[in-house]
Amino acid sequence: MFYGTLVWDPWLIVVQIACLQCLYYLTLGFFLSILVGTRVSRMSLVYFFDYATLTVSTVTGWCVIGSFLLSALAGAGYLLLLIERAKKCLDFSATLYIVHLFLCIAYGGWPSSITWWVANVTGVALMAVLGEYLCIKRERREIPITRYRASKRCLTDEKLYRQEQTFTWDYYSYSFVAEEPLDKDNEYQIRSVMRRETTIICGFFCL
Repeated sequence: MFYGTLVWDPWLIVVQIACLQCLYYLTLGFFLSILVGTRVSRMSLVYFFDYATLTVSTVTGWCVIGSFLLSALAGAGYLLLLIERAKKCLDFSATLYIVHLFLCIAYGGWPSSITWWVANVTGVALMAVLGEYLCIKRERREIPITRYRASKRCLTDEKLYRQEQTFTWDYYSYSFVAEEPLDKDNEYQIRSVMRRETTIICGFFCL
């Protein structure tokens, strides 16, 4: 989407980071509203930035963890849409979670929960690996121009071969009979070849 020239553009990088961060939090809010919003009376930013909400001791905590992991999977699709290059997926994924870490520190202090670290490290790994896979798959799907030219040349050769097969040789009248109309260039080439063969055959019979 934003991919253009290979020139380093800091403003483009800032825009990509901002868009990726916003899409990630929008997706996280969507999953939290579905998985957690049905279990609690009121949604708040606590479930976004408070490390204490990510716990394996309650069902709600598992729902929060699941929301973060699903958002990471969706983030891989955002990498394909915004970044488009496999070698940059790890950088942008790590940047997203580093920004999230700073926001969590500003909101509720340094995350001291092992569950929070495991969930977020797993999230950045899923996002980076899946994003690289999707980008590589798209890059391999691109067809180079040289391959197109080679296939076009093969089709031309096949057409010429089929047109050669439409000619039949009459050994008594030494003439050519074309079963199908041919292009002028291909007809000239084929008639030249057959004329040389006629000369060889006539010389053989003379001997």
